[in-house]
Amino acid sequence: MPDLIQTADIAVAAPIDKSLTYAIPGEFSTIAQVGVRVRVPLGRRTATGYILSRGTGSPKGLKPIQDVLDSAPLFSEAWGNDLRRAAAYYRFPIGDVLRTALPAGLSGAGHDISPLRERLYQTTDQSGSVRGKKQQEILAYIRKNGPVAMTELRDHFTAPHSVLNRLVETGFLTATVQERIRDPFRDSLPPADKIVIPGEEQAVAINRLLQEFDKNSFSCALLHGVTGSGKTEIYLRLIEAVLANNKQALVLVPEIALTPQLVGRFRARFSDRGVSIAVLHSGLSDGERYDAWRSIMRNEIQIVIGARSAVFAPLPNLGVIVVDEEHETSYKQAEGFRYNARDFALLRGQSTSALVVLGSATPSPAVYKRAQDGDYLYLRLSGRVAKRPLPPVSLIDLREAEVDGHFSSELLLALGETLQAGDQSLLLLNRRGFSPYLICAGCGTSPRCPNCAITLTYYQGQRQLRCNYCDYSERPSVLCPKCNGPDLLPEGVGTEQLESELATRFPAARIARMDRDTTGRKGSHQRLVQQVLDKEIDILVGTQMVAKGHDFPGVTLVGVLDADNSLNFPDFRSAERTFSLLSQVAGRAGRGEKPGRVLVQTYSPDHYALQSAATHDYAGFYAEEIPFRESLGYPPFGYLINLVFSGNDADKVAHTATNVASILNRVAQDAEVLGPAPCPLARLRGKTRFQILLKGEKRLPLHRMLQHITGKASPIPAGVRMIVDIDPIDML
Repeated sequence: MPDLIQTADIAVAAPIDKSLTYAIPGEFSTIAQVGVRVRVPLGRRTATGYILSRGTGSPKGLKPIQDVLDSAPLFSEAWGNDLRRAAAYYRFPIGDVLRTALPAGLSGAGHDISPLRERLYQTTDQSGSVRGKKQQEILAYIRKNGPVAMTELRDHFTAPHSVLNRLVETGFLTATVQERIRDPFRDSLPPADKIVIPGEEQAVAINRLLQEFDKNSFSCALLHGVTGSGKTEIYLRLIEAVLANNKQALVLVPEIALTPQLVGRFRARFSDRGVSIAVLHSGLSDGERYDAWRSIMRNEIQIVIGARSAVFAPLPNLGVIVVDEEHETSYKQAEGFRYNARDFALLRGQSTSALVVLGSATPSPAVYKRAQDGDYLYLRLSGRVAKRPLPPVSLIDLREAEVDGHFSSELLLALGETLQAGDQSLLLLNRRGFSPYLICAGCGTSPRCPNCAITLTYYQGQRQLRCNYCDYSERPSVLCPKCNGPDLLPEGVGTEQLESELATRFPAARIARMDRDTTGRKGSHQRLVQQVLDKEIDILVGTQMVAKGHDFPGVTLVGVLDADNSLNFPDFRSAERTFSLLSQVAGRAGRGEKPGRVLVQTYSPDHYALQSAATHDYAGFYAEEIPFRESLGYPPFGYLINLVFSGNDADKVAHTATNVASILNRVAQDAEVLGPAPCPLARLRGKTRFQILLKGEKRLPLHRMLQHITGKASPIPAGVRMIVDIDPIDML
C-alpha cells in the first residue's frame, strides 16, 4: 500500500461542476493553506484554483500543485463550505462561484492587484538646524503631525520629494514604507449623529431582537415597518449590542446608490468609538474592494455595508446580518452565478449561528408568509417616527381626468403649489429616454434593434436611438427606412421628455433627472442626492431609482406617471412589483416636518395593487394576491426553475428546447414542465431564446429532474447554451 500524501480539495476557476483533488508537494506543505490561491495543471494548460480543504490520500493519479499565489488566506474553510452549498443549489461551477464572490484582483481573472504602498516620514533625535525655508517648514510640519505619509505632504507642499530626500540624507528624518489602505471615505469627515429616542414600537422591536441575538443561535426576524418608521435606528441599536459582544455585523442594501446615505448614518454613530466600517460594492475601484476584503480577512473590520456582492464578505465572527428592503429584486444576480443575496444571507446566518434581520415596508410574499406561519419572528412598525402621518394617496383616473400633455390638471396644480411654498417634488416615471420609440406616421414602422426583439428608445438630447438591453445605437433617420416618409415621430414618454416638458411649464424651477443615463459616472448619484438634501433641486424626475430608500425631508409632493406600466408585464409578480414600487415612492413624501401628499395617474384605479398602495395596506394587498398564487402553485406555494436556451441558429435552439422538454416530461414526478416557448424577449444580443419553466410544490423533485439534462447527461449540442436559473425573479 503506497504511503499517504497531503492533498488539497481545490475549486478550479473553470466551468467544472465539482472541486478537484491535487497533491501538495513538500515545499508547499505549510503555505498551501485553506483559502489561498494556487496554480494547478488542468488538461494541457494551467489554471487558478482555490483551496477549499486539506486532507491525505494516495498519490496515485494526482497531479501536484505548481505554485501558491498568496502568503495569507483569502477566506476560511467555513466560508468556502457556504460557497459549496450555494454552488450545488444554484447549479453553477464551484470555481466560478469563488471567482464571483472574490473581488477583482483576487479572483484569478488575470488582473491581480497589489497592495498600495507609501513612504512614511518621521523625525529623529538629530540635533542642529536645517537650511532653507522649505526644509524648515516641512520638518516643523512632520515634528508636529508625524509620522506623516507622502500623500499628505504632497497635499500641503509643492514638490516636496527633493527636500524630503535631503532631510533623510542629513539624518533629520527617517523614511519607512507601509501599506496604504484605499479607503473611499478616507478624506471625508463623518456627519453629526442624530440623537433619536426610540418610539414605543421601535423599543419593542429592539428588545425582541436583542433577545433573539442573546440566544447565540441562528434565527430570522422580519422587521415590517412602513416607510419612515425608523428601521435604520433599530439596526443601529441592535448592532451596538452586537459589537459590545465582540461580534461583527453585515448590512446589505439593494442598490449601490443607497450605500453612501446609510454609511453616513453608521459613521456618524460609530466613528468616534473606534469602530472600523468597510464598504463593498461594484461601484468602488478594484483597489478599494481589494483593500477592504483584505482588511476584513485580517479581522480589522467590525461592520461591513454594501450591495448584493457584500454578502460574501469573509467576516469571521458574524453576529447579525441585516438585509434592508429585502423585497427588492436587485438582490438577485441576473447573469452568471444567479444567486439571491437575501437567501445566501440566510444560509450564512445558519452556518455562523447569526441573527438575520429582513427589513421592508413591503415584504415579499414568501418572507411574509413564513413570518405569519411562525418560522420567522414578526415585528411590526405601523407608524412613522415622531407620529408623522403617512401621506394621503390620490388615484387620478386618466380615463376621466383633464390632461394637458402628460400631466393631469390636478398634478400640474399640485406642482405649482409646491413650488410656491418653497417645497420639493419628486416625480416617478419608470421609463428612460425621451420616448420609448419612434413611429412613422405613414406606414407605422418603428426602428428596431438588429440584435434584440425590441424597438429602439429615442434619446433626443443625444440625437440617438438606443437599445437599453445591448447598448446598440444609431442616429435616427430623417426619412422612414421603409416607406421613405418624412414623419418619424416620437411616441410615448420617458424621463428625458418629462424633464424637458417640466422645464417649459416651470421655467423658474430647478429640475434634475435621476436615471441610469444621468448616474452612470462614479459619484454622480450621490451628488444628485446631496443636491436634493441641500434644497438645490425643486423637482426631481426619475425612474424607480427615486423610489428606493432615500430620505428627502424637503419632499412634500410625489407624483407617479404611467402607474400601470409594470402591471402589464407578462409576469405573475407584476401586481406585487407595482404595489411595492408605488408604496415605496409614496413613502418619500412627508418624511420631514411638513406633511406630504401623493398623486398617482392611472388607467386602472380599481386594481387591488393600486387600491392597497393608496391606503398603505400591505395586509389587504397580500389577502388579494395570495389566493391567486396558491391556485396556480406559484411562490410562496411552490418553487420554480427557469431554463433558458439561446444560440445563433433559431431552429437549433427551438429543437434543443423541445428535446429537453421531452426528456423532462418523461422523468417528471410531482412537478410540471411548462413550455418550451419563446422568451418574452425572444431575441436578445443577437441570440434566439426559448425557455422551459419547471414548477413544483417542493424543491427536491425539481432539482432531481435537472440531473437528467446537466453534467454528463446533458443533451445540449454545440452552438446552444442552456442557463439554469434557480428561483428566478426576472423571466423576460
